[in-house]
Amino acid sequence: MHEPSSSNPKVRKAYVVGTLDTKGEELKYVRDILRAREIPTLLVDIAIQKAASEADVSNEAVAAHHPVNPDLVFCEDRGEAIQAMSEAFRSFLLSRTDLAGVIGLGGSGGSAIVAPALQALRIGIPKILVSTLASGDVTAYVGTSDIQMINPVTDIAGLNRISRMVLGNAANSLAGMILGNLPSEVDARLPIGLTMYGVTTPCVRHVTEILRDRFDCLAFHATNIGGRSMESLLQAGLLSGLIDITTSDVTDLLFGGAFPASESRLDATRQTRTPYIGSCGALDMINFRGLSTLPDRYRQRNLYRHNPFITLVRTTASESERVGHWLADRLNRCDGPIRFLIPEKGISALDAPGKPFFDPKADAALFDAIEKAIVPTEKRRVERLPFHINDPEFGAAIATNYLQLQNQQWPSLSSNTIGQNS
Repeated sequence: MHEPSSSNPKVRKAYVVGTLDTKGEELKYVRDILRAREIPTLLVDIAIQKAASEADVSNEAVAAHHPVNPDLVFCEDRGEAIQAMSEAFRSFLLSRTDLAGVIGLGGSGGSAIVAPALQALRIGIPKILVSTLASGDVTAYVGTSDIQMINPVTDIAGLNRISRMVLGNAANSLAGMILGNLPSEVDARLPIGLTMYGVTTPCVRHVTEILRDRFDCLAFHATNIGGRSMESLLQAGLLSGLIDITTSDVTDLLFGGAFPASESRLDATRQTRTPYIGSCGALDMINFRGLSTLPDRYRQRNLYRHNPFITLVRTTASESERVGHWLADRLNRCDGPIRFLIPEKGISALDAPGKPFFDPKADAALFDAIEKAIVPTEKRRVERLPFHINDPEFGAAIATNYLQLQNQQWPSLSSNTIGQNS
C-alpha cells in the first residue's frame, strides 16, 4: 500500500508505528483503542522485509524517504537494514505536518528504528515507545527528548492478558496527551537554564526568587542527561543563557562517577556566546549508585550514603585541583560574557562546618586552581565571595551578576523549536 494523501492536512493524527510483519496484531490493537477514542490514526510499517501489509503507510513508502538510497533499507544485512530504515523513518516523520502524537512498539530492532526519529521531534509532541528495553538503561533511546518509554513486561509477541493491559494503557496515555491538547502559553520572559542538585537547591531557589519576574527559570538536574538537555536547548536557541550553579557532573566525568558530563560540556556556551554564570556547586562529591557499585579504590574514602541508591565520595585536594583546571580550560575557550563565582564557605549542603564533606583544604585547592587558571578578559571574570553556596547572599550575587550580563547582551532567541515539526 502506498502512502496516502490526506484530504485535510489540518486533521492531526496519531501515528502508530512498528514492524507489521512481527507486531501487526499488537499495532492494530493500539490503533483500534485510539480510534475508539475518536482520534484519527495512521498505521505506519517500518519492517525491513518487503511484504504486503495493511498499513496506511507501507514500509516501502517510508524507505522512499531515505536520504541516499531507499534500496539500502531492504539489503540482506539486518544491522545495515535497521540503520537505513532508522534514517528513512526519521526523514519521513520530520516531513509530516499532521502529527498529533506517535506511539511505537518494538524489540531491540524496532526500538533502534523508532527512537532516533522520536528524539528529532520537538519537545511537546506526545511520543511513546513501548519497548522490551525500557527496564534497563534507556539513555540511548530517550536522549535529551521527552520520549515516554514503557516496559511491556512480556515480549511484544502476540496479545495476551498482560500485553492487552500494558498496550491499552499506552494507547490511552497517548490519547490523553492528544485530547488534553495543552494550549501554548505566551511568556514574554526570557528563558534561562539553571543546574541544581538537592545539595544546592537552596541556592537555585534564592536565584529563581529574584529573577522570576523577568526570566522563565528552567532548572535541570545536573545528572548527565539533565545537563545535556539544558545545553541542547541552549544550542537550539531556546535558552537565552545559563546559570550553571551545579557543575558536579564534571567530577563524575573525570573520576568515573555515575552521572558524568560529556567532553562537550560548555561547548554550547562557547558556540552561542550567551551569558553564563558558573559556580562550584557539588564539586565536593563524586556520585555513584548503590554502595555495592563503588570501585575498590574509593571504598576507604570519605563516603556519604545519600540514599539507598546513591553513594557519594568526597573529592580530595588533588582531585579538586584537577577539576578546577578542567573547568578553567573550558571557560577560557568561551568568548561570550562569563562570570564564575566562588563561594568560599562551602560548595554544597554537605560541605559546611560539622557536615560530613567539610574539607577547607580540598576547597582551597579547587578555588586556587580555578582562580589561577581562568584567563581574565573584559568579558570573562572569576570572583570569590565570603559566603556558603546556599547562603541567600550568594544567590543574590549570582542573580545580580546575571542581570548585569544580560543587560550587556540580549540574544535574540531562535523562533525554531527542537526538530522540524509543529
